[in-house]
Amino acid sequence: MLAFLRQRWFLLGLIGVLVAGITWPTMMRPVASLISGDVILALVTFIMALPLETRMLWRAVRRPGPAWLGSLLSIAVAPPLGWLASRVLPTELAAGVVLATTVPSTLASAAVLTRRAGGNDAVAFLVTMITSLTCFLVIPSWLMLLVGIRAEVNFGQIVIGLMLLVVLPIIMAQLLRQWPPIGSRATRHKAVLSVIAQVGVLVMVLIGAVFCGERVATLENDSEVTLLNILLMIVAVAAVHTAIVVMGFALSRMLSIDKADAVAVAFSGGQKTLMVGAFLAMAIGPLAILPMVAYHAAQLIIDSLIADWLRARGEAARLGTER
Repeated sequence: MLAFLRQRWFLLGLIGVLVAGITWPTMMRPVASLISGDVILALVTFIMALPLETRMLWRAVRRPGPAWLGSLLSIAVAPPLGWLASRVLPTELAAGVVLATTVPSTLASAAVLTRRAGGNDAVAFLVTMITSLTCFLVIPSWLMLLVGIRAEVNFGQIVIGLMLLVVLPIIMAQLLRQWPPIGSRATRHKAVLSVIAQVGVLVMVLIGAVFCGERVATLENDSEVTLLNILLMIVAVAAVHTAIVVMGFALSRMLSIDKADAVAVAFSGGQKTLMVGAFLAMAIGPLAILPMVAYHAAQLIIDSLIADWLRARGEAARLGTER
């Protein structure tokens, strides 16, 4: 039982915070309001970047093929798949699904789960940077092409926010680890820092779940919020994410990309940031936030299961080698 909890604690915690936040948003609001989601994102990014060896980050920059493949899946493949999957949904929910597939990759959970699966999280870092810095062109273009929505949003401000919350913490962590006492300790305690980062991701999910629960509470009489539509929406976003992950692994294998980089390509190519998506959803309509939260939850649950499976396979292979 303890072994099961040790291996599945993140997945169980994820389900718990999603249920608590969406079902009892009023009760959970004080907990979710204790600390800003932006602060959590910056802290998680810093904690994940601190034990990341600088040479691995430079390797990902010097050999950017896997990062560009993950970025291509995120930028060019996910949005059309989202559009196809959304055809069975009402207009506003469909627009929300398309939006969920156009936003940048998320660093926090993509890096956390890539590391958890034994992958190269430096590639996940680079995919986040590429998709974040191009989002001011990618998002309005896809929204206009696929759903006819002209995004009246200051994307320059979003990019600056991502630079401050994602890029700056990475730079600060990498500069700090150049001091040998901190660098060696960060490397030595990499597993502990990863657990702390995973707890931070759960807090971020709780904040998003509470916000979603509050939205659902105000839309109880909306004709589009039916059980069938909600189920179809969940299936749609889960199918899109799963398709991207499978394509990431398949294309990586075809291109002879090593396993660690392939894990990063699959996870970072399919994962999307809730922070940007929730902000943009407000410009589309109150229902658009539901697909964004559903996609976020689906990607974490699906990738947690895959990461735990890959981790178990890696441990089994290592034990077999040692015998």
